[in-house]
Amino acid sequence: MFRLEARPQSSNFWVIVTPLLAVIATMIAGGFLFATLGKDPLISMRMIFWDPLFGDFAFYYRGQLLTKAGPLILIAIGLSIGFKAGIWNIGAEGQYMIGAVCGAGIGLAMYPVEAWYVFPLMVIAGGLGGWAWAMIPAVLRNRFGTNEILVSLMLVYVAQHVLSSASLGLLKNPEGMGFPGSRNLSQYPSAANLELIPGTGMHWGVVAAFFAVIAAYVLMQKHLIGFNIRLTGQSPRAATFAGVIPKRVVAFCLGTSGALAGLAGLFEVAGPAGQVSIDFASGYGFTAIIVAFLGRLNPFGILLAGLLLALTYVGGSLAQQDGLPAAAIQAFQGMLLFFLLAFDVLSNYRLKRVKRAPIQKGAA
Repeated sequence: MFRLEARPQSSNFWVIVTPLLAVIATMIAGGFLFATLGKDPLISMRMIFWDPLFGDFAFYYRGQLLTKAGPLILIAIGLSIGFKAGIWNIGAEGQYMIGAVCGAGIGLAMYPVEAWYVFPLMVIAGGLGGWAWAMIPAVLRNRFGTNEILVSLMLVYVAQHVLSSASLGLLKNPEGMGFPGSRNLSQYPSAANLELIPGTGMHWGVVAAFFAVIAAYVLMQKHLIGFNIRLTGQSPRAATFAGVIPKRVVAFCLGTSGALAGLAGLFEVAGPAGQVSIDFASGYGFTAIIVAFLGRLNPFGILLAGLLLALTYVGGSLAQQDGLPAAAIQAFQGMLLFFLLAFDVLSNYRLKRVKRAPIQKGAA
């Protein structure tokens, strides 16, 4: 008989190993899922993980890897800062959409002005839009003690309606012959977020993601703010005694994660997506939660995890061409978080064998 026994402190070994075990378990469980759908598991896995990097058309899909990884890493970095403090922003998808609408709105309002400052203004507006949307749950938590998980998540659905309204109304292309959606920003040079190096997928959003990784590491490891955030997450009471003001931590963490999600939305709408449309939401805000935890809330771990999840996006699109449902790919990505959380128990607990007490026979 076995039972879980709490460890005196977290095991560094299992902290490192559990993400690897989660990936392996996800591939095994995903193989069974694909098999039940009538697909060869080995072929499906090859299309997801191998073909985008080394297949016949890898020269095209490798560029897609950075394009997909950029927003995932940028959003996950912001989420990880809050998660370290025990502040759970689950609504990054909504902040991503609002950032795209605000940033694109500035660009479209200035159309057809050709000036260098158009795109920087869009970037500022995108970040401020995501920040403002994230400050709603921050203010409600600080003022009324509401749960930021529920508020931020519910605001995702509000943001979807804002996005639809903008696509069909305020930002609708007047030359679009009645079709929903804004002008194509990639065809407006001053507002376009084009590839910096053709064929690589490297645009300003990817550059911002790499910069965010470095900035987050410096903030969390070398700055007093990062110490306060980590202390708040580990021991809120000790943080209060140390002079940390919890409301400021909540506002900073939610505001930062919202701003980075808004930037991700702006870089996406001005680049790969090209326009504000009803179906602009891509699920990056939710997938970034998996990226943050798979990367162990470490900026450089998030960088690697973002590339891995981006690979499942690119490879998943290949597998869909072979007839694998899109829902199966989403389930496959969700399994990764499930197994990660399951194996993560071993970081703080260990299995201990318990001997059964012998059954004593009563006197005759």
